[in-house]
Amino acid sequence: MAAIETPCLKVCVLEPASKQCRGCGRTIDEIAGWGAMSGSERRRVMALLPDRIAAIEARASDGAESA
Repeated sequence: MAAIETPCLKVCVLEPASKQCRGCGRTIDEIAGWGAMSGSERRRVMALLPDRIAAIEARASDGAESA
């Protein structure tokens, strides 16, 4: 079975509101533990990332409009 590659985009900035990376959407615990996660754990996290990124982008857009 092929390994799931990291979703890291080398942005590595945690959003204060969600404590998730603005680049990949993972939490600091997920980032730190990525190498030790099983394939199923990685797939579970990967499935969460699109919604997390969308929420981060929505919050960023809301903040830009109110500035």
